[in-house]
Amino acid sequence: MDRTEFVDKLQHALSGGLGSALVAENVQYYREYIDVEIRKGRSEEEVIGSLGDPRLLAKSIIEANKRTGQNEGTNRNYDEETPESGYGSQEAAQGAVHVPGWLILLIVVVVLLLIIGVAFSVISFLAPVIIPVLVVLLVINFIKGRR
Repeated sequence: MDRTEFVDKLQHALSGGLGSALVAENVQYYREYIDVEIRKGRSEEEVIGSLGDPRLLAKSIIEANKRTGQNEGTNRNYDEETPESGYGSQEAAQGAVHVPGWLILLIVVVVLLLIIGVAFSVISFLAPVIIPVLVVLLVINFIKGRR
């Protein structure tokens, strides 16, 4: 992998988890680092090899920024690739989003509580009208049944 490919992959991976200013800052840092190391006499391949996989490097940078509270990104996973880059799963190509099971359960519970709350509110609002009407109907049926 050459310098351009490394920087492009790093930039792409960082853009999923950081804001554009932080992406640009980190990409610029690694461009300069590679240039400085080459000027010191190391080969481009050696410098890039010592940095490792750009996606893993991006993961470390994103995690470090999360811990310091500087994460302004899209919350996309750092190793998720877009379909046009040729990487990633079929779910990513279809735009699927992974939603944690606990979040789905929480939403279902909240919706059920809202439905129950609305139902009881309606019943408590109408009870002063419904109960006397039911009592009158029962009395009428009772009187008709005795005749």
